[in-house]
Amino acid sequence: MTSEPASMSKPEAGGLPPTVAQAALPANSAEATNAMIHYYRAEMGRMNAWRSRLDMTSNWAITVVAALLSVSLSTPAAHHGLPLFAMLIVLLLLCVEARRYRFYDVYRLRIRQFERHYFGQLFGPETKGGVEPWLLMLAQDLRHPTFRITFERALRRRLRRNYIWMFLILLLAWVLKIASPDLQDGAALDPGRPLEMAISHAAIGPMPGWLVVTLVMAFYLGLAVASLKGKDRGGDEVHV
Repeated sequence: MTSEPASMSKPEAGGLPPTVAQAALPANSAEATNAMIHYYRAEMGRMNAWRSRLDMTSNWAITVVAALLSVSLSTPAAHHGLPLFAMLIVLLLLCVEARRYRFYDVYRLRIRQFERHYFGQLFGPETKGGVEPWLLMLAQDLRHPTFRITFERALRRRLRRNYIWMFLILLLAWVLKIASPDLQDGAALDPGRPLEMAISHAAIGPMPGWLVVTLVMAFYLGLAVASLKGKDRGGDEVHV
């Protein structure tokens, strides 16, 4: 009686054919190293993809600022509310980028685990008192992925590094628009009351100028508090 072909052999106890069971996990250190290399490349690709999304959102915000400022400051007929409208759009893009940054931070942290504990030890071994269970931490993160930072912290980080400068440029343009009669149709400047006249020029429809100025000041006060609160401390981590 001839023996059964290897491809027709019975499944193992786990319910999988031998070929599938053997391919499920690496059988030796060489296969494990190969699997780690491919996994590192996959995580690097995902991190780069989310990094590109961050840059795309920042580019959208810069485009909005440049476009609306060019319209607002190019002609006196343009309404002074255009910089305010640009502030709202940039705020929306900031929220979108903060959400994307949370995903980016997950994959960035996984890459840093490899670079610090695997490649760092390969290129320059360090003797430590204990063994860091970074592979166990990575396995737990793969089984139950969670965000590493809150949406508020991601918002503050992106605001502090990119968006605060866009908001300051928009504020400067808006103040220049309402304070310069040459940039507004029908606006006049009273040398004796320059501040009162500038505030009156800030009116939008039924909203008086003082209310608009108060709302803008409150908005920028919130931005200042958010950008200064919880500032990242210096260390060995490189953040973007």
